[in-house]
Amino acid sequence: MYLPRNLIAHLYQNLVKRNHAALPPVLLLVALEPDALCACRILTALLKRDYIPHKIQPIAGYGDLARASEELVRPMRTSKGGSGGVVVCLGVGGMVDMEEMLGLDDDEGPGEVEVWIMDARRPWNLTNAFGTPVTPDPITGEMGRKQPGVDKGQLQPSYQSGRGGVIVFDDGDIEDELQAEREAYVALEEMPEVGEHEDSGDDDSDDDAPPESAQAPRKRKSWGMDMDSEAEDSSDERPSQRRRSNSGGSIPSSPERRPERRGLISTSNGVGGSSDFSRSDSVGSRSVSPSIAQPQENSVKSLRKQLMTMRNKYNSVLDKYYDLGASYSEPVSSLVYSLASELGREDNDLLWNAIVGVSSLELYGRTGSGVGLNPLSAAGGSAGWNGDRGEMTRSVLRDEVRRLNPTDLRDVARETSMGDASGVIPTSARSATDKSIRLSPEPRFLLLRHWSLYDSMLHSPYLSARLHIWSDAGRRRLDKLLAKMGVSLTQCKQNYTHMDMELKRGLRERLLKFAPVYGLDGLVPPPPRNGDMKDGWGFVRCWGWKACLSAIDVGVILGAILEVGDAKSLNKSSFDSSNFVSTQQHSEMAETPSQHATAIRDAQEHITARFWTAYDSLTSIDQLVDGIHTAQHLHRAILRTGTALIEKKQIRHLRSFRMAVVKEGPDVSLFTHPGALTKLALWIAEAIVELNGTKGKNKGSELVMAGLDDSRGLYVVVGLGGGGATESAKERAAKREARIAARKVRKEDKAREREKRRRERERQRVAAGLEEDEVGDETEEEEEEEESEGEEEEDRDRGFGKNRFGNAFQEVVRETGARVRMDSFEACVIEIRKEDLSGFLEQLSMKTVVG
Repeated sequence: MYLPRNLIAHLYQNLVKRNHAALPPVLLLVALEPDALCACRILTALLKRDYIPHKIQPIAGYGDLARASEELVRPMRTSKGGSGGVVVCLGVGGMVDMEEMLGLDDDEGPGEVEVWIMDARRPWNLTNAFGTPVTPDPITGEMGRKQPGVDKGQLQPSYQSGRGGVIVFDDGDIEDELQAEREAYVALEEMPEVGEHEDSGDDDSDDDAPPESAQAPRKRKSWGMDMDSEAEDSSDERPSQRRRSNSGGSIPSSPERRPERRGLISTSNGVGGSSDFSRSDSVGSRSVSPSIAQPQENSVKSLRKQLMTMRNKYNSVLDKYYDLGASYSEPVSSLVYSLASELGREDNDLLWNAIVGVSSLELYGRTGSGVGLNPLSAAGGSAGWNGDRGEMTRSVLRDEVRRLNPTDLRDVARETSMGDASGVIPTSARSATDKSIRLSPEPRFLLLRHWSLYDSMLHSPYLSARLHIWSDAGRRRLDKLLAKMGVSLTQCKQNYTHMDMELKRGLRERLLKFAPVYGLDGLVPPPPRNGDMKDGWGFVRCWGWKACLSAIDVGVILGAILEVGDAKSLNKSSFDSSNFVSTQQHSEMAETPSQHATAIRDAQEHITARFWTAYDSLTSIDQLVDGIHTAQHLHRAILRTGTALIEKKQIRHLRSFRMAVVKEGPDVSLFTHPGALTKLALWIAEAIVELNGTKGKNKGSELVMAGLDDSRGLYVVVGLGGGGATESAKERAAKREARIAARKVRKEDKAREREKRRRERERQRVAAGLEEDEVGDETEEEEEEEESEGEEEEDRDRGFGKNRFGNAFQEVVRETGARVRMDSFEACVIEIRKEDLSGFLEQLSMKTVVG
């Protein structure tokens, strides 16, 4: 089921109305990423204000989710002695069947456990979005899938919480883009069950036997895979990417048919439209004359064949949706802030958390085309994230900043002369008690206020790629750029806050003047087109005299804490591998059950400790400042490792993508965490695009990056999609308009040709003296073919540039039998045995990795 955007506060208001002292705590399952962390902060603030008890559970991957299901969610069910309740998934579970994942899919139904899903990852698992849970009828008590207040999976204003089920919070995508998938899913769910063999016309088939399901009732295997499993077991797929072949199987894109659960077919009472099919032979046997019974049997077979055709058509619609590839939609923190705004609870703290969550997405390359480079933009700052939709989100946040942080009348004159109007980058608060949020023309530098200007520019992925900073010539270009700007090396290598005030005030103007000479268009936001527009401007918040941080800075620090740990961890020799990967250990050494359980528990403690450190940092400026050193250490490692890979020419060009492997050096243990590895991959991808351009045979930024975890004998692998990342939003829009125009021209040409042939046929008919119905007409078939071609082109436009590494990984695992574990919520992140990597990549290079 899904909750439309215009009813975003409906479920929360129901929760507040039902709140009482005996209500079980709301369980929050939170992904270990800055966006979900910020969303958790906003939601817990709302729950505290309404005195609603809650419990937070960090979730590192699907293994953690399965354990949380066993230990926390299933005991909540009323059928297991629990009291029901609400489970909120933040950045968790949008791509898998959560009803099955949480164990709410048996005959007893969800047991009054209601699961809310807020996730930016796409594609949606359509069982979550449109499926209706098995619940008892309030009048008859019979189990069924009809619920009051639910229309074809959409929650209506009359819906009342408390009966349980999985509910997706729609950010607008479902209403705007998935209506065809919704109709197909609902039609499949309501479709009577017909066996594949019925279509063959075999007269020897047993018609009295109950028909097989339209979807095979085979249960999907649980998420996560053991590295040491047999090769044939290693071909198991992610639940979110399960596919059904024509011969059977199960997919999440269409509802699995479980006769014992659905109650769609009943030979005793004839429930639903399927009763006509299941009782066809008994009707024929009661007929007086066999001559009457035979046409009835043929009619049933004909209807069954039509039903199978319709089922295949609907399955095709759902399969195409999954084949589009991975992408990202509205950040979770932005969605939860919209909930707070709808409730009238917004304030500066909640707004800041939303801004940090939204800003953090670009650090991990999460765009509308999946995980990959942000689309090129000359608008500066973070304006490249997620194209037009990302800019709309930031525009709303800028309006909220102006509304909640009005400029004091005493500061208006100062702001006009030297503040926002002149584009000075703020580095300090206005007063000792100032905690306001301000707009700032942030350059594409890294931790500018907490590093020297030189180091901040040196470690900027955007600037590093364009100046070729990995080479001596690139370092000289950086020195020359600073010299042209009139900034001495003495000044630029001291802490930025200690630089000469005149240099800091004129920094933006100097960058705007000299950056284009080095191809750095968009290094800083351009001057406003009018007094009110501040396109590409970032966000800054001060905590009195203690600190002044930009939203990007906070996102960098939170990410480093989650990926590396706190500053104390830096004193360890190498980084403990249990700190970087999921909560399961896969050592080839034999372990007793107690040792294995202890290893899992210790790893979970590391993960949980990091989560709470990052969680507390959002409200403790002292802890946040302590994390700056960790963030600087991580990005120094990225620069060192990236430079070494390029200098040693260790980036190979395969057929469909480039490949780089981190298996030596002082920082190799650091890049066994998928988040840190993704940041390194993005740095390398920026450099690849700059080195090879965006045209010709070597265009694109598709990259597979592998990091060696020698202690566990495996590689962590991440696949970056390129696609539209190497084109600006304007270029992509122009290409799309050109495709639409070309399709329109082709359609008009075919229509003219069709009309010409029709007239010729009419002339021949009149000359031969034939009746009109005696002449065949190909118009209908041609129109259907044309419509099919148009749909295929629309699908290509819809999936253009999306990251399909997740789909490709699944295909290669099936073909090679490689020992792979897929535990990350990112479809493009896997773990693979060392000895299987070479063959896996060779086969992967033959696949389509970008839509």
